Amino acid sequence: MRHQYQHYQPPGTIPPMPTPHQSQTMTELPDYLTDEQRAIITAGFEHVVITAVAGSGKTSTLAWRIRYLLEQGHDPNRMLVLMFNRSARVDFERKLQEVTRNLGLATPEIRTYHAMGLRLYKRFVREGFLPGFSDKILTDQEISYQAWQLTRRLAPEDLADEIRRNKKDFVETAVNFIDLVKTTLSPVEIVFEELGYSDKHRYLIDLFHSFEQWRKSQSRISYADMLYEPVMAIHQNPPLQRLVGNKMDLILVDEYQDTNEIQHLLLRYVAGDRARVTVVGDPDQTIYEFRGAKPDFILKRFSEEFESPLEQTLSYTFRYGHQVALLANHLICHNTGRKDVLCHSHPSTPQTGITLHQQENDSDIVLALLQPMDETALGNTAILFRVWSQSVPIELKLLARQVPYRIDAGKGALFSREVQAITSLLMVVSGRIRNLPDDDRLDIARQLLRFPHVGLKEPELEQLARFLAGFGDGWHERLLAMDFDALAPMAAKKLRKLGETLAQLGNFKGPVADVITRYADETELYEGIRSLALTHETADERIETVRGFRLYLAGLDVSIEGALEHLKDLKKQAGENRRGGALLSTIHRTKGLEWSTVILPGLQEKYLPYSPRAQDDPKAFLESERRLLYVAMTRTREQLHLITRPFGEKRHLDGDQGPSRFVDELCFPLSQEFGLWLDNRSADAENTVTTTVPVTPTGIRYASREAVILNGSRETLDDQTAPLWARPRLSHAIFGTGSVVGEDDSSFEVRFDNGDTLNFSKKSAHLYFTTLSSGA
Repeated sequence: MRHQYQHYQPPGTIPPMPTPHQSQTMTELPDYLTDEQRAIITAGFEHVVITAVAGSGKTSTLAWRIRYLLEQGHDPNRMLVLMFNRSARVDFERKLQEVTRNLGLATPEIRTYHAMGLRLYKRFVREGFLPGFSDKILTDQEISYQAWQLTRRLAPEDLADEIRRNKKDFVETAVNFIDLVKTTLSPVEIVFEELGYSDKHRYLIDLFHSFEQWRKSQSRISYADMLYEPVMAIHQNPPLQRLVGNKMDLILVDEYQDTNEIQHLLLRYVAGDRARVTVVGDPDQTIYEFRGAKPDFILKRFSEEFESPLEQTLSYTFRYGHQVALLANHLICHNTGRKDVLCHSHPSTPQTGITLHQQENDSDIVLALLQPMDETALGNTAILFRVWSQSVPIELKLLARQVPYRIDAGKGALFSREVQAITSLLMVVSGRIRNLPDDDRLDIARQLLRFPHVGLKEPELEQLARFLAGFGDGWHERLLAMDFDALAPMAAKKLRKLGETLAQLGNFKGPVADVITRYADETELYEGIRSLALTHETADERIETVRGFRLYLAGLDVSIEGALEHLKDLKKQAGENRRGGALLSTIHRTKGLEWSTVILPGLQEKYLPYSPRAQDDPKAFLESERRLLYVAMTRTREQLHLITRPFGEKRHLDGDQGPSRFVDELCFPLSQEFGLWLDNRSADAENTVTTTVPVTPTGIRYASREAVILNGSRETLDDQTAPLWARPRLSHAIFGTGSVVGEDDSSFEVRFDNGDTLNFSKKSAHLYFTTLSSGA
């Protein structure tokens, strides 16, 4: 890649493009634009790859770039802008209209990848290259169901018992395999080999073909097919390559770090030899790997396949101040799969405060932060979670204290299946069902028999639920009086255990949280959830929702009766139409958004980083989780609150109690102290600063750009040439942070913060370890 503009003419049969007519009046650029932005706007007409940090004003920069090209005489009908999603498209259309207003210029079309793919799909249908399809797009549930049916039919007979025991594993494997095949044009057999599956999973090849046969027989397409089918058609039909290629002079692609293989291929076909392509993105913000996105496309592939593009950078953020910028840089610099760009707060950016809360209970801190806020401040606040289940105790506490909030995507704890099922259990145990109408008792009976599922087929389960609903009490007696010999052994065992558990809980007088604990233990609730969930993630979410609900009720310290009255009041409040309030959402849903205040609960090992699966590559998984936290932190403008667990305490075996290893990597004391100094320094301040905490190479690099000498600077920078085992503090992809305590010729010893001391090979150290500052 090149950092300086050079004349470039791609090879191919397309003749050289005419030089656009130079407009008599050159574009007047606003004074507020940075030198980096001006260089991008006025760059020569060639391939370009732009690395743009969070909040760098890339939308405005790209809009001005298009205006500049239009004023140079480029044809808007030969310009295409591709955006990541619909909201990004709408935002860019608005910005482009602002920039080009009153110029009398036509503007290029702005599309999403899937909209472009669907348009090509329909065109290929009209021209006979592809068959027609139904407008009813396949849902995730439909795809999972078909994957389950095909797994049972096609998997080898010796896997039958394992499939029944581990349904979720096999369905998850099948769905993921289908999706992964559709992110590439490689034959399904090649994809299977590259993924390294064992021979026992070779049936997946037939499963993919059978799924496609079923899908096509129904004339249905999935979201992935909107791109997969037209790109496959283009690939297999040279006439289509000529039809779609070389129609554009310029293609501009936003959020290129979220590109997958099929999108990259579509871009190549549409660009052909003619179009000059500009891609913009930030490898550090690649968080959609589960959709096939890879930072490799913006880091390497684009430059390899679009012939040495001009490399440009937007490194200044206008969103957050020095303290957040330093936090974010310290964190993300531990990743190796990235471009070495330091995000820097622009001088015009107001300061952003950062606070690290060490607390055993996330909801208490969240409540304390939100309660003093007025309506406007609440509306500009987001509480972001790694997974939805984290929100349960927080949402319920906000409801109880009548703090306004909004749930993204229409979710709400009290309306989840798990919370409704546990509430139904409490209704039965308390005896409240005797005063309910038969229909309400029927709903409660159904939930009780499905949570955990008692193993009956649906008609039998419905018959038993209707039988129980006919009685206002004594359900445990009815269950224990059943003829268990007439039932399948597993169903008989589960129903007997349910009857016995209800009998034990009938006279329970202790805290309501203990009822849930005993019920879950006696009925093997969590094992039941795992046995029926389609995916690991679904099982984890459902179990953690139950635990979060129990945690909230434990904080109330009330009886079953008191809990039911409380929940009744909360549900009434939750059902009311709420406007405004703080937003509760997941990090994945907040890409591209920003708020005045961002609160990040659960900065602990269980959630950030999330618990990896055995098959995950530890280093790649940790880098992905690090990017997720980076994205979450960089959503804020004025205040960032990080909530972790108290330091220095022994972690539980499940990793649920200890602070996240990322807390060390943030170098919070230095980021806060040095960032605050930069925020408050006067114009005539000296260019040297001495901090009370150790400095880091990242801090020194940041200081250099501010023309500041930080604690002497050079001495610490030299330490970076030392090998990993010569540095005092390290972070391991699996075991977390620790200190080097010894070494020999081939290995070194690390004492980790959790108390373990382990030996590691020097030869492979770079695969698993990253460095920390000595003061981290």
